[in-house]
Amino acid sequence: MVKANVFPFISSRSSALCLTGRHPKTLIRRTQVKPLPPFNLSGPQSPPLSSPYRNVESLPKPPKLLSNSISIFSSRFIFTPSYLPPPEWIEPFINVSDLASTNPQDLQPSPWLKEIGFVMSMSSANSLIKNFGGLGLVEELLWVWRRMKENGIEPSLYTYNFLLNGLVNSMFIESAERVFEVMENGKIRADVVSYNTMIKGYCKVGKTQKAMEMLRAMETISLEPDKITYMTLMQACYSEGNFDSCLSLYHEMGEKGCEVPPHAYSLIIGGLCKEGKCLEGYAVFENMIRNGLRTNVVIYTTLIDAFAKCGRMEEALKLFERMKADGLEPDEVSYGAIVNGLCKSGRLDEAMEYFRFCRANQGAVNALFYSSLIDGLGKSGRVDEAQKLFEDMAVKGCPPDSYCYNALIDALAKCGRVNEALELFNRMDDEGCDQTVYTYTILISGLFREHRNEEALKFWDMMIDKGITPTAASFRALSIGLCLSGKVTRACKILDDLAPMGIIPDTAFEDMIHVLCKAGRVKEACKLADGIVDRGREIPGRIRTVLINALRKAGSADLAMKLMHSKIGIGYDRMGSIKKRVKFRTLVES
Repeated sequence: MVKANVFPFISSRSSALCLTGRHPKTLIRRTQVKPLPPFNLSGPQSPPLSSPYRNVESLPKPPKLLSNSISIFSSRFIFTPSYLPPPEWIEPFINVSDLASTNPQDLQPSPWLKEIGFVMSMSSANSLIKNFGGLGLVEELLWVWRRMKENGIEPSLYTYNFLLNGLVNSMFIESAERVFEVMENGKIRADVVSYNTMIKGYCKVGKTQKAMEMLRAMETISLEPDKITYMTLMQACYSEGNFDSCLSLYHEMGEKGCEVPPHAYSLIIGGLCKEGKCLEGYAVFENMIRNGLRTNVVIYTTLIDAFAKCGRMEEALKLFERMKADGLEPDEVSYGAIVNGLCKSGRLDEAMEYFRFCRANQGAVNALFYSSLIDGLGKSGRVDEAQKLFEDMAVKGCPPDSYCYNALIDALAKCGRVNEALELFNRMDDEGCDQTVYTYTILISGLFREHRNEEALKFWDMMIDKGITPTAASFRALSIGLCLSGKVTRACKILDDLAPMGIIPDTAFEDMIHVLCKAGRVKEACKLADGIVDRGREIPGRIRTVLINALRKAGSADLAMKLMHSKIGIGYDRMGSIKKRVKFRTLVES
């Protein structure tokens, strides 16, 4: 056993030996002493000393004594030279988690540690590294590591794993990589815990691909991954939306005979349902039950919501009843999924029944219930009922959110009650509810339908001035409105302005041509097609195909056939020595 001065908790800024955390609010553990120490804790104040305290001119006043405990002063443990404790008293401090030190530059073991013969052992070093790592005290952790090396203590596998865990938890991934390389090149070989720690670190910093490489590296050295390995990777893949990799890891667990915990099933079912694969999610759900695992409300609700969104409402309702039969109590999210699904399926009366049941049984009725019902009632033309339900929200203590406002504004705008929709828009502003890009899109579209074109353009400018980024849907509403109002040039200019932002849909010009042809404005559609080609935004052949399809769908089959069997758009006419492309507008001019 090598003796060493390792008790690092003396600072030049301290007036005593301080066993406390880095922050002033740190809770200090009192170590009870049994039996009472053989030396006097109530002795007189000692004269000024230069050692073992550095840069201290005088000692503090005698501390207040506590029975059977080490004296404390200013929330700090105090040892004065007149009563240095024996080694067996200091050893318990090594294992507490509230130990810390000051700056690493000040960490110098006090000379009196030599006198008491304190020895750093493998177990105490491991405990210090583990506790410092758990607290995120990387500097102190590395201090212990250096002292181990200086005192000839060879680190064990546990030491390396504690060190890796401390570095990873503090996001020192590059340092952890160097420690891992030392393990690979040294006598101590990394085990599954070492690999799991590195995989956890890579996943924490978003390097999921590196984490997957660690999994494959385990296979090359015939080291079997455990469920922690797979769960860490599955959680990372799920968080990134990489559901295919998540599913592959799930199947790999099953093939290798690794225990699949309930949370793994929850991740897989959730991922499949998010991709709209409700039947595949249900198959995993049944497999979970066959393996003897108990499901929960969250898994049932995820499947119910997925089936409802896929339009398979009967399956969703059967699952809802099965959940109750299994002894699970549906929560407000479960009921909300059912109500939302019924509304989207047009089964509004059934949705209202569930809504009333929740309210009558003191169930939590949140804004999701109201927004689903208001949207469903509005789309079915029952706008007055939707408006009444909206006003009922505040009375019942559920303030409407932007989804509820948008649902009612959309219903009012689509049935021609634009003035009421505008009043509701102003009310949103007064009540501090966020006006989203969807709010503006609804009103722009509604105002164009009522031929209030200038007001629609003002709302577009207002949205831009407020810093709200337009979406493809909002541009589509604007461009279609401008085209129908004869302002094709303005639409093209806005399109050119927004193109660098990457929010213009690929079918923007196609939509505009279709709208013009449908409205019988073939000449304007041809002019727009020429402008698209002249700007170099699209090849003539594609625009020609778009225009032919638009004419055919608009009922202008004769023009579509004429365009198809001509060289308009793609052919050239020679005028002397100059070749000019045949313009689309010649279709209606000839």
